[in-house]
Amino acid sequence: MKKPVIAIDGYSSTGKSSISKVIADKLGIIHMDTGALYRGVTWFALQHCLDAYGEIDLSQLFSSLHQIDLEFKNNEGTLILFLNHTDISKEIRTQQVSDNVSLVAKQKEVREFLLHSQRSLAEKGGVIMDGRDIGTVVLPNADYKFFLTASIDERTNRRFLELQGMGMEADKEQVKQNLMERDKIDSEREIAPLKQADDAIVIDNSDLTKKETIDLILSYIEKI
Repeated sequence: MKKPVIAIDGYSSTGKSSISKVIADKLGIIHMDTGALYRGVTWFALQHCLDAYGEIDLSQLFSSLHQIDLEFKNNEGTLILFLNHTDISKEIRTQQVSDNVSLVAKQKEVREFLLHSQRSLAEKGGVIMDGRDIGTVVLPNADYKFFLTASIDERTNRRFLELQGMGMEADKEQVKQNLMERDKIDSEREIAPLKQADDAIVIDNSDLTKKETIDLILSYIEKI
């Protein structure tokens, strides 16, 4: 029997990736963090495609996409992202990447570059993917679709604690502004905007723990 294909979309810092990892382990399927892929491209751009003012030169990035080899490798049950055979799993979580990833992710050329690899991974089933346009664009025929949301204050607190946990300095108000700006860019972009699929189950986890969110999602999967 083919294992399910699950799409989890939603806003930044709603726990999409960490929740998807746990669900993948519980169901014995593969988790693919598509946001990490876009962060990987962004990290590459910040290292190799800056203009004279220190901003990302998009035309240079587009012409360099063929130089990017992104790969997930399994490390004791955790998928680690490698860029051209180098582990960049910590680098892609920096504030600098967060400040630039929405700009990169809304580019048609970048989305098309990553779309094929995402779809091919899901063809055989047994995968859970999280992102912003999984249920609407990447995997419109997914067996299960969920959309996670939470209040901006709760998301700010989660992201702030995440950065502190990685030993990075962070200003809570700056974190909040970054999240709000990313929400705006992701929701208003012309190509594959962040939005809820018509057939997605919406879960507001502002007042739910990570475990409660996971249990709620699993209850939908197990009862259908």
